[in-house]
Amino acid sequence: MKKTRQNNSPEPGSDEIRTDKALALDVSEDAFLGGQLRLRQPKSGHRAGHDAVLLAAATPARPGDRVADLGAGVGVAGLAVASRVAGIDLVLVEIDPTLSDLARGNAAANGIAAEVIVLDVEADAAAFAACALAPDSIDIVLMNPPFNDPARHRRSPDGARGMAHVATETTLASWIHAARRILKSKGVLTLIWRADGLAEVLSALDHGFGSVEILPVHGDVRVPANRILVRAIKGGRAPTQIHPALMLNDESGLPNKRVQEILAGKAILPLANR
Repeated sequence: MKKTRQNNSPEPGSDEIRTDKALALDVSEDAFLGGQLRLRQPKSGHRAGHDAVLLAAATPARPGDRVADLGAGVGVAGLAVASRVAGIDLVLVEIDPTLSDLARGNAAANGIAAEVIVLDVEADAAAFAACALAPDSIDIVLMNPPFNDPARHRRSPDGARGMAHVATETTLASWIHAARRILKSKGVLTLIWRADGLAEVLSALDHGFGSVEILPVHGDVRVPANRILVRAIKGGRAPTQIHPALMLNDESGLPNKRVQEILAGKAILPLANR
């Protein structure tokens, strides 16, 4: 079995985490994809959930693709893609060393080959190239950038949680710029963002991306969408498409059956079709 491509990576099935800080961290082990993945994450601060799984289910990938998860956290979205599509070359990029250690351990514990890189997504091209993320080297990028508007959301006193949730005025454009730089021509970007920020997404994608597809996500059928899933192609020229909305809960407030299948890893979203 291939190991994660980092020195001192734990063996598959091991609970070892590399740093003393990660060892001391209070973590939970949570099941994703109906138990196909069991992943450790901090009990406090930013915790991965439905957004990461929906992002993975919207990400198109084929065996042999080099796939980069930017802002990977503990690796949920990228590892969910790798669990669905065998044979991808997965790279998990995360700025927080402690979360990176957890991502490394999660990959190994689930028997998934992944390279884990500690790197700021807003770093320059030279920093990316030094980590073997050169321009035009990636087939698929997925990302869940910090997206809460700082004008309407008080930043969490927990530094990691605040960094994970609250965007600056340049966050989205910087992350999409990084994705455009490392993607090959016709490479695919998928991202999740808040629904009221659609105009920001389209504006940022206008520089180098096309063939945009949008899938609104509603927590409740009676209220406007609160998330959007977006797929775009570097250099794409097809008209923008808006897919029928995904309702997380039905009219009675119960979880939508289709969503349950997606969260259990038994179905994908239309954005994942290529």
